[in-house]
Amino acid sequence: MVFSRRGLTAMAATLMAAMGARAADKAPGKAAIVGTWKMVDATARDADGKALPKPYGPKGMGLVTLNADGRMMAVLCDGRGALPDGTAREYASYCGNYTFDGQTLVTRVDASSIPRIAIGGDQVRKVRFDGKRLVLIPPPLAVNGGMVHREIFWERISPIPA
Repeated sequence: MVFSRRGLTAMAATLMAAMGARAADKAPGKAAIVGTWKMVDATARDADGKALPKPYGPKGMGLVTLNADGRMMAVLCDGRGALPDGTAREYASYCGNYTFDGQTLVTRVDASSIPRIAIGGDQVRKVRFDGKRLVLIPPPLAVNGGMVHREIFWERISPIPA
């Protein structure tokens, strides 16, 4: 079988594109996270992996929007109409410019409702995809002398930021 230079070049380009697509599947680019997402679940576990009460309660609500220019905003809260006596409503919101390398989302915060999130500081989230869901994993949080590991699950409601 004889191949022309043009034919070999085309075959090489096709092979390189296919290999690039496989690499992109392993480490998604910014386009994979751009859009508006709603929170569909949140989990918490202690250092031993034991399940803890759900962050933001049993009816957690949240939206996160990430645009292609590298700007994001997030808001999360306990969505119950009334809380049991003695229970504080969990609420968080922040925004800023972000970078995403395919595995880690880093937001430089420039506004926040949460005192422990310092303006000018970075919010770092590990990222994975579970089917079509985006899973954001914050660093462990010290609570009552123990470490809490959270995962927040999001479904895209629009590929276009709000």
